[in-house]
Amino acid sequence: MSLKKKFVKESFTIMNELVLPNDTNTLNNLMGGRLLHWMDIAAAISAQKHCNRIVVTASVDNVSFKHPIKLGDVITIEAKVTRAFNTSVEVRLDVWAENIPSGARQKSNEAYYTFVAVDQSARTIPVPEAIPESVEEIELFAGALRRRQLRLVLGGKMHPDDANELKALFFKA
Repeated sequence: MSLKKKFVKESFTIMNELVLPNDTNTLNNLMGGRLLHWMDIAAAISAQKHCNRIVVTASVDNVSFKHPIKLGDVITIEAKVTRAFNTSVEVRLDVWAENIPSGARQKSNEAYYTFVAVDQSARTIPVPEAIPESVEEIELFAGALRRRQLRLVLGGKMHPDDANELKALFFKA
């Protein structure tokens, strides 16, 4: 069975959320767990748009909190598939926080999530190839193989000696 190739831009997803009191800690900052939950939803939507299948979260890369997000801020989460592998896709997320009254907007977070496509019996299934077009998409596509190898090495699913793309960063021929 041949899968249709899909352009990266077809997976682009924007999700907005308003930070309400129930979303905050005692300092009136957005709780990190709530943001991770929203990011997981946005990333899953992006992955599903690419795969046209049910997807499950396989991994979440390092998420750093650069700036606190305040009560009343509007969160914008942008997600898009960066690369597809056999049965998985990597999704890049950028999170922006905006204070509507002041108009101040700043990037708060970025992360990579990995999803695996599954059928109704939860068996992994192949995913369409992702085709990058823009300069940014091509750069993210190229780096995705290294990020995947790093995830696999850290997760104990790949021996470091087999991570050729990753080794090339450190050992020049």
